[in-house]
Amino acid sequence: MTMTTSDARLTAATSSYELEIGGMTCASCAMRIEKKLNRLDGVTATVNYATEKARVTAPVALDPETLITTVENTGYTAALPRPKVEPTGGDAASGDRADAELTGLRHRLVGSIVLAVPVILLAMIPSLQFTYWQWASLALAAPVVLWGGWPFHRAAWLNLRHGAATMDTLVSVGTLAAFAWSLYALFLGTAGTPGMTHGFSLTVAPSDGAGNLYLEVAAGVVMFVLAGRYVEKRSKRRAGAALRALLELGAKEVALVRDGEETRIPVEQLVAGDSFLVRPGEKIATDGVVVEGRSAVDQSMLTGESMPVEVAVGDLVTGATVNVGGRLIVRATRVGGDTQLAQMAKLVENAQSGKAEVQRLADRISGVFVPIVIGIAVAVLGAWLGAGYGPAAAFTAAVAVLIIACPCALGLATPTALLVGTGRGAQAGILIRGPEVLESTRRVDTVVLDKTGTVTTGRMTLAGVVPAEGTDELEVLRLAGAVEDASEHPIAQAIAAAAVQRTGDLPSVEGFANSAGRGVHGVVGQHAVLVGKPSYLADWGVELDERLAAALTRGEERGMTVVAVAWDGRARGVLLVGDTPKDTSAEAVAELRRLGLRPVLLTGDNASAADRVAAEVGITEVIAEVLPADKVTVIAELQRQGRVVAMVGDGVNDAAALAQADLGLAMGTGTDAAIEAADITLVRGDLRSVPDAIRLARRTLRTIKVNLFWAFAYNVAAIPLAALGLLNPMLAGAAMAVSSVFVVSNSLLLRRFRPMTG
Repeated sequence: MTMTTSDARLTAATSSYELEIGGMTCASCAMRIEKKLNRLDGVTATVNYATEKARVTAPVALDPETLITTVENTGYTAALPRPKVEPTGGDAASGDRADAELTGLRHRLVGSIVLAVPVILLAMIPSLQFTYWQWASLALAAPVVLWGGWPFHRAAWLNLRHGAATMDTLVSVGTLAAFAWSLYALFLGTAGTPGMTHGFSLTVAPSDGAGNLYLEVAAGVVMFVLAGRYVEKRSKRRAGAALRALLELGAKEVALVRDGEETRIPVEQLVAGDSFLVRPGEKIATDGVVVEGRSAVDQSMLTGESMPVEVAVGDLVTGATVNVGGRLIVRATRVGGDTQLAQMAKLVENAQSGKAEVQRLADRISGVFVPIVIGIAVAVLGAWLGAGYGPAAAFTAAVAVLIIACPCALGLATPTALLVGTGRGAQAGILIRGPEVLESTRRVDTVVLDKTGTVTTGRMTLAGVVPAEGTDELEVLRLAGAVEDASEHPIAQAIAAAAVQRTGDLPSVEGFANSAGRGVHGVVGQHAVLVGKPSYLADWGVELDERLAAALTRGEERGMTVVAVAWDGRARGVLLVGDTPKDTSAEAVAELRRLGLRPVLLTGDNASAADRVAAEVGITEVIAEVLPADKVTVIAELQRQGRVVAMVGDGVNDAAALAQADLGLAMGTGTDAAIEAADITLVRGDLRSVPDAIRLARRTLRTIKVNLFWAFAYNVAAIPLAALGLLNPMLAGAAMAVSSVFVVSNSLLLRRFRPMTG
C-alpha cells in the first residue's frame, strides 16, 4: 500500500499528554509503567515517581483512553488531569486525592505504631514476657502485618499477576514469611508453650527454628516502612508547595468595565481585549497593559522583589501581582494558560516531571535490582542450610537480605532533589526548564552577558554633571531639566527625571523651541537657557571653556552622550547621559568569578561605551560592535575554542544566541522570544539572579549525587552483612526506612537555599 503525503503527515503528528498515576510505591513501579507505555506504537513516555506523573507523547490518532487502560492493566491507576491554572487556584482534585492518600497512610502508621511497639518490647525485653506473652504478641502483630501492611501485599500481588517484582514484593515477602514462620512455631512448634521465653540478639545463632518467633520482625518492618513511606509522601507534598503556591496566586473575580459600567465576573470569563478595574489592595486579574491611572504594584509574589514598581498608562502589568497604590484600569492582553503565571507554573512542572541523566541510570538499576535481590535471598537461604545451620538461622538471614535490600532510597534520590530544587528556584524567581539543565550548569566555564537591559538598566539615565567654574551644579541641572522636561526625547526625559529627583519641582518654561536632533531652548525665570550639542550652542555664539571641553572629551571617550548647558550667553556646564549599569551588576560579576566562571560582555554598542560599562562592573573581556545576527557566531566561536558557554540576554536579538549556548539564561523582564529560547528564566531583572541560578542548579546536582551515593553505598554495604547473619530483620527494616528518610531530608535541605537577591 502506498502512503500519501497527507497520511505521512498524520502519522508523524503527535500529541502530548500528562497522566496522573496512582498506586506507585517505588521507582520500580515507575519503571514498569514506563516500559508498558513505551511498548505502544509511536508512544514515548517518562514516568516520575516523585511527582506521580507520566509525560507521554503519542500519535494524534491514539485515544488517550488507551494510555489510561494500559496503565490500569499494569496494576495502577491513571487519569488525565484537570487544567493546571484555574480561577479557583489550581488543581484541587489532585490535591484532595493526595491529601486523602496521605491521611490513609497516617492512619495505618499510627495504628501500626500503637500495636507494634508492645510486640517489639515484649520480644526484646525478657523480663516483660509474662505467661502468655507470645499469644498476646500474635493478637497485636496480626493487624499490623495484615492491615497495616496491606498496601505492600496488594502491590506485590498486582505485580505478581503481571510477572513483575518491586520493592513492595521484598517487604511483603519478608514480613509475610516472618509472620508465617511465627504461626508455624506457635501452632506446630514449641513457641506456643505457656511460660516460654527467649532473648533478643543482633546476631543469628543456629537453631531448629520451632521455638523462635519473628512477630516483632514482621510488625516492626511494617511499622518502619510505613513510617518511611509517610515521611516520604508528606515531604513530596511539601516539596511541591512552590508549584501549588504559584497556581494559587491568581485572582478569582474581576471587575469588568464596559461602556463605563462595572460588572464583577469570574476571572475565567475574561477575554483578551477586555478592560477591568483594579482598586488599591486588589490582585491584578491577568496580564495586561494600563490604560488609565497611575499606581505602584507589588510584584514580590512572582519576583521576590520587595520594592513596589511604579506603573502608569502604557506600562505592562502581570496577573496575580497586587495593586498597592492608586486606581488602575487595565486592558487584558493574555488570559488563562497564556499568562506569565501559567507559563511559570508550566516551566516549573516540566522541570519537576522530567528526568536528568543520573535519574535514568538510577531507574534502570531499580528495574533489575529486585529480581537480583530475591535471587540473593534464595541463595543465602540455600547456603546457610547447606552449611549445616538450622532453618531458623537460614530463614532469618534470607529475610534480612530481603528487607535491607529495598532500594527505596535509590528511587527517591534524584526526583526529590529535583522537586525541592526547582520548587525553591521558583520561589526565588529562577525557573529551570528541565532537569538536563543541571548537567549543563556543572560544565559551564564562560558566561556571556548581553549589555543593554542585562548588565545595564536599558534606559538613558544621568551619569554626571560637570559645572563651569563658579556655577552651582544643582542650578545647572535645575535649569536644564526645566527646558528638557518639555521634550519627548529619551535623553531629555532622563535629564528631566534626574532634575526632579535631585532638585524637586521644576520651574515653568516660556518660549520653548526644539531643534530636532541638536538641542532645545527656552526662558526659565529671567534666564534664556540653551541645552544641546556643543555645535548647537556654537550656533548661538556660545563656546565651551577649557574645563567643560575637557569634560566633554572624557565623557565621549567613555561612550557617554554629552549635553552642554548655557544661559545668558555663557556655557554653564555639561551633562553626561548614558545607559548605566544596574546597581547590582558589579556584585553579580564578582560572584560569577567566585564561582570559577569567566564573564564576557557582548554588545552591539560602540567599543568606548562597552569598555566603560565593563570597567564599572569588573569585566575584562569585551566583544563590542557585534551585529544582532552575529551574536550566534560569537557564541559558536567561543565553543570552538573549547569553552562551555552560558549566555544571558533579554532581547529578541538574543534568542538565537541563547539557543546556541550550552546554557541559556533569559531575564524575565525581557521578551517572550528570549524566554522561550532559554534553559533558565530569571523572573527578576537583577543580574545577581544569574549566579543564584548557577549556584542553585549546582547545589541541586550535588544533592542528587550525595543521595545516590548514600543509596548505593547503603545497599552495597548492608546486603553482605545481612547475608552473613549480622543483621536482625527488624533492624534491617528500620535501617531501610531511615535511608529513605535521610535521602528525602537531605533533599529538603535545598529549601534553605538563600539567593543573593533575597
